[in-house]
Formats: sequence, structure tokens, C-alpha cells
Amino acid sequence: MSRKKITIVGAGNVGATAAHWAATKELGDIVLVDIIDGISQGKALDLAEAAPIDGFDSRIIGTNGYEETEGSDIVIITSGLARKPGMSREDLLQKNKEIIQSVTEQVVAKSPHCFIIMVSNPLDTMTYLALKASGFSKNRVMGMAGILDAARFQTFIAVELGVSVQDIQAMLLGGHGDDMVPLPRYSTVSGIPVTELLSQEQIERLVERTRKAGGEIVGLLKTGSAFYSPSAGAVAMAEAILKDTKRILPCCVYLKGEYGLTDICFGVPVKLGAGGVEEIVELRLNATEKEAVRRSAEGVKKSIDALGAL
Repeated sequence: MSRKKITIVGAGNVGATAAHWAATKELGDIVLVDIIDGISQGKALDLAEAAPIDGFDSRIIGTNGYEETEGSDIVIITSGLARKPGMSREDLLQKNKEIIQSVTEQVVAKSPHCFIIMVSNPLDTMTYLALKASGFSKNRVMGMAGILDAARFQTFIAVELGVSVQDIQAMLLGGHGDDMVPLPRYSTVSGIPVTELLSQEQIERLVERTRKAGGEIVGLLKTGSAFYSPSAGAVAMAEAILKDTKRILPCCVYLKGEYGLTDICFGVPVKLGAGGVEEIVELRLNATEKEAVRRSAEGVKKSIDALGAL
């Protein structure tokens, strides 16, 4: 049986760390792609030389082109620019539009049967762009954000209650940003809703911290953003598809009427398996949650509309 093949586009902190997680899980052979000569090759070689120490047998190569990516089962896209001082969101959107469109077209030419997992920002908009640029069916293109945001919520709940993160399940909806919609009613500790264990004031504080969690890390690092947790989220999605585990995870996917939303890529719980996005799970929302979802969708839609205008 031939090994699975995972291509990771972008060998920065997120891409290189995703390669590390995927290798240690032995999900398949890994191709690390970057436009800067030597970066992907050096990181791939370094990671390959860690294999005898850690005991994994994934083969890892670095490249500046797409020839070596041919026949990939999964492609994780992490490339794109970070926003710099003086750069507007529209500027960033324009630059990343060009990058993601080009990357997607090159990936699809070499791996027409792959699944695409988007990590580049603005996440929901770039996922939508990759879906359109690829021409793939909606079950084969998805964005990693909900897993990361849920993990942050889980982390904060665990610290607040002094319990293991392993016993916490968290759920949220929405775009990847300040308008995301954490759902305390659907978040539990060993099956007990957190609404039974935390006060309203505690919940609101943790929800607010979850919404601002990415910015909190940027503020601390000063010259970068989160990379351990986003890359772990992307690899969790790849693992669910490659191993056909049917995990229910919050992911950014294309909606055609679910949650009352159409023609938008948006964070919702989905079942991930060998068919990619095999099912979208529709939660029953109360009036407050519905309004929060509507607001979040409005922001995402505005960004997607700006994409077409560029």
C-alpha cells in the first residue's frame, strides 16, 4: 500500500510546525513548499534528521516548485503575507488574493484529487477564494479556524476550573475573528455543560478572551503570531480525513442554506472523514446565538464581496 502524501505550502512557522505534527503522527510523506530558496529544504532536512531520534518514518522533502507535490492526498495552505504597519485590510486582501489564487491553481494542476485545508488569513475569505479557484466540490475545500478557536476556549475553561483539557469539549460558530460565536451551551466538561459549572460573569470573560486570543499572542510575541496551535488544528483535520475517523469538528466550509446562510465560507460543526466534509451539523440556536451568527456572517460576507471587487 502506497503512503499518503501531504503537501504543506509555506515553510514559515505555521507550515514547518504542521510538517512536524504530521511527521510525528506518521500521517504520510511530506512535501514542504516555499518560494524562498533554501527555507523549505533546510527545515525539511532538519526535521528528517529528527526522525531517528523521535522514531517516525515519514519522508520529508523541501522544494520551491510544485513538481514534487504531484499526487498529494492533502494540501495544507499556510502561505500569505501578515499585515504590516500602514497596510490596510484591503491591501492585505489584495496581496493574499494574488498569492492564494496562484498557489491553489498550481496545487490543483498537480493534485486534482486532493483535499485543501486553508490556514492563510483572512481565513474565511481565503477558503472561499480557494474553493472558487480550484473548481473543487465544496466537500474538498475547508478552512482551519474553528478547531483553533475551540481549543483556545477549552484551554481557558480548563484553567478556570482547574481540570484536564482532555475532559473539555467546546463548540463555536462563525468567522475567524472578533465576531466568532463561542457556544457555552454546547460546551461541556465530561458531559456537564459549562453553564452549570461557571458563573455568567466567568463565561463572558472566557468568551471575550477566546475572541481576542490571537491578538493576545501577537501582542506578546511582538514580531509574529500563533503557530503551534493553528498548525496542530490543520493536522487534526488532515488526520480525520486520511484516517476516515468521522470526527465532528468546527471548520470553515461552504454553506448553501445551512444556518440560513448561502454562498459563504463560514465556521460550523462538520463531520470529517474520507469524503472530506461529509456532513454539516446544524445546531439549534436561541435568538441571541442566531443574532451573533448573523453579525459574524455579515463581516465575512463583506470581506468576500471585497474579494470580487478587487
